[in-house]
Amino acid sequence: MTSITDPSMKDRFTCSLEEIHNNHLKSYAEIIDTISELSHNHRQFVKSAVDTCLKKCKDDKKLFETIQEFKTDLEKKKMSLKEKRRAISEVMSEVQEKEMQKEDIILKIQRDKEDQMKRKDLIESQNRANKDRLRNLQKARLVFQDHLGLEIRTIIDKTQMVKGEKLQFIFRNISLSDHDSTYVITMGIKENGSYQIVSSDPALECLPVLESRLQETNNLPAFLANVRKEFISKARS
Repeated sequence: MTSITDPSMKDRFTCSLEEIHNNHLKSYAEIIDTISELSHNHRQFVKSAVDTCLKKCKDDKKLFETIQEFKTDLEKKKMSLKEKRRAISEVMSEVQEKEMQKEDIILKIQRDKEDQMKRKDLIESQNRANKDRLRNLQKARLVFQDHLGLEIRTIIDKTQMVKGEKLQFIFRNISLSDHDSTYVITMGIKENGSYQIVSSDPALECLPVLESRLQETNNLPAFLANVRKEFISKARS
């Protein structure tokens, strides 16, 4: 049995302690290296994570700004669309108003045409009536002027009830004492073509009745004959 005091034993023990110490140092160094590597890897991971987060935040911020720009642009487009719709509505209202005005103008033109046709028919009717009256006047002139001393004059008087051209019928050979003494009746023609008595000299009380009968019959010679009779009756009464 080897004694502890044996020098070789001491050397072996020392070697074993050194070996153990070295192994411990080696293990510690490996642990340190592992810790350093893990720390480095952790720092790299943290840095990568931070970079990823920063990039994500930057991308999110850009995305948010893009969304905000899109919302702003969308609002502008909505406002523009609203304005366009309002403008279209105003144009449509104006077009409808123009169409209504067009229809009113067409109706007015149609009414004007109808009124013109009516006026034309009325004028033609009045012309025919005037021609008939002219023939009656010519007949009356032949009967009264040539045989009974009747004179027919055309006068223009704007102060009387019937404005424009009028006719004066001047009777003579009425008074037995003075054949040249004149008896006058003045007549006009209304717009509707009927006769209207303006005045008589001397005045005849029955003149309204004779005028009404003239308007009913349109027989001027008969009217003048009745007027002459009334003048004779008045002159000789």
